[in-house]
Amino acid sequence: MKLQLIDIAILVIYLLTMVLIGFYMKNKAKQDKESYLMGGKKLPWYMLGLSDASDMFDISGTMWMVALCFVYGFKSIWIPWLWPVFNQVFMMMFLSKWLRRSNATTGAEWLKTRFGQVGKGVNSSHAIVIAFALISCLGFLAYGFIGLGKFIQVFVPWEYVRDYVPFHVPDKYVSHFYGIIFTLFAMFYSIIGGMHSIVLGDAIKYSIMTIACIAIGVIAVQHLQHQSLHVPKGWNNPFFGWNLELDWSKIAADANKKIAEDGFSLFGAFFMMMLMKGVFASLAGPAPNYDMQKILSTRSPKEASKMTGFVSIVLLPIRYSMITGLTVLALLYYNQLYLKGPDGITDFERILPATINNFLPVGVLGLVLTGLLGAFMGTFSGTLNAAQAYIVNDIYLKYINPQAPTKKIISMNYMVGVLVVAAGIGFGFLTKDVNNILQWIVGGLYGGYVAANCLKWYWWRFNAHGFFWGMAVGVGAALLMPYVTTGLPLFWWPLLFLLSLGGCLIGTYTAPPTELTVLKSFYKNIRPWGFWQPIHVLVAEEDPSFKANKNFKLDMFNVALGIIAQLCLTIFPMYLIIGMYQPLLVTIAILAVIISILKRTWWNRLED
Repeated sequence: MKLQLIDIAILVIYLLTMVLIGFYMKNKAKQDKESYLMGGKKLPWYMLGLSDASDMFDISGTMWMVALCFVYGFKSIWIPWLWPVFNQVFMMMFLSKWLRRSNATTGAEWLKTRFGQVGKGVNSSHAIVIAFALISCLGFLAYGFIGLGKFIQVFVPWEYVRDYVPFHVPDKYVSHFYGIIFTLFAMFYSIIGGMHSIVLGDAIKYSIMTIACIAIGVIAVQHLQHQSLHVPKGWNNPFFGWNLELDWSKIAADANKKIAEDGFSLFGAFFMMMLMKGVFASLAGPAPNYDMQKILSTRSPKEASKMTGFVSIVLLPIRYSMITGLTVLALLYYNQLYLKGPDGITDFERILPATINNFLPVGVLGLVLTGLLGAFMGTFSGTLNAAQAYIVNDIYLKYINPQAPTKKIISMNYMVGVLVVAAGIGFGFLTKDVNNILQWIVGGLYGGYVAANCLKWYWWRFNAHGFFWGMAVGVGAALLMPYVTTGLPLFWWPLLFLLSLGGCLIGTYTAPPTELTVLKSFYKNIRPWGFWQPIHVLVAEEDPSFKANKNFKLDMFNVALGIIAQLCLTIFPMYLIIGMYQPLLVTIAILAVIISILKRTWWNRLED
């Protein structure tokens, strides 16, 4: 264990600061429901964007991305399209402002603007969104919980702690024990202070992470000046063919096993599936999690667009400075790292904590450790806030106690927060590792989400019955898939999508259309493009000055530019740290051209 007094002091000061923030924001959060769950919709877009980016900078995801960068090299920039990361581009260009125009509190409440207030189909669609939101929130809580435990176990070996614990903890549950301890800190400040404390805590954590990431990048450059990387041919080339063609057999043979286990050998097929799934998932809009809550918490639709665009700018260069720096150190000193798991199998997700523990100096180690723990706490608190919003706003206040006073609402938020945390921890005990749950969430669960949530934006005839049956069939199939098939969850996606689409169409045509007054109000206020011509005619008859949204081609053009810019932001620190200066200059030039175009085609045209 390399932690020194100064490292421990940095960590302790941070944890105490988070507790104090919870107390400090307690009174502001208790003003009313909107203040607790959404910061009163008064927080500036750049603070919410910084908070959203910080929530995406999680331990589990970063551990996974460092493992990917080590094994797949520059081609690893494509693999996060599994989420897909470029959904942020679709949102910044048009979906964030469409979502924010509803003025809703949660995604379930948003459905009222699209399908109306009453009816069996409306109630069913409302229930299925809540169910999906809670399942995904619990999945992400478990995902973060597992990564945190594995991370801490490297820095604080169990033999240093077991004598001070008054009960026996089996070796296979040591990481879970560590996860529980730090989860309690995250739970406290997020439950007490609500969205106000989450955003302030995320800003502090982002400042720490920025310093830590830059320090890791500088350290990696210093080590690389006197050595060279031993990597397979094609490792430092982001482009690829049908096959991956990375051969680690002479350098780190276990990396070949990981490629085979991941199922990424046919990288061309994998990429095509990611792209197809990613486009549809992005068109569906944000899932009902912390990302959606941050968009709904902005002050206006225009600020919602700015917030989403800001996320990639503040997240990707900083995060990939850390990822690339740690990858370089791990490649240089691979034989000095112990990456075996309890089962004796090489676990590449251990690269991040092992490299940090072995090669970072005192002080920097404390900053990095604190920043990554803060990353976990930020992701955890944002996800917990989203789960609380759905349970309190969409279940308790809608069905149980609609007239509840503010004091009662806040008390319910506290109680629900504790119960959700307990459930997330329980789910974490049932999950093998980070990659397993990540693949299930993005490949399986979200596969069942896409069809219904695409149609709700772009097709007027789609109704609440179609939404319910599309979601029910898709999510139900996603929950059953692990028990009836094997292989990469991503490759389940076409079947899940078709099943869900079938449910959407059958549900839609076995029930009447949504009431015209609801459809006209939605179309006029949200102003989407798509298949809305019959509703446009009715709205134009009532208001001849109303003009249809004809920005589809411009939005898609901006999306294409935005995705390229996002890739440039990702690969920029990789070229910089490894010293590939010619492609670095090309990347900067491309980024500059795209920014100048988007200034005219997106920023100058933003509207509420």
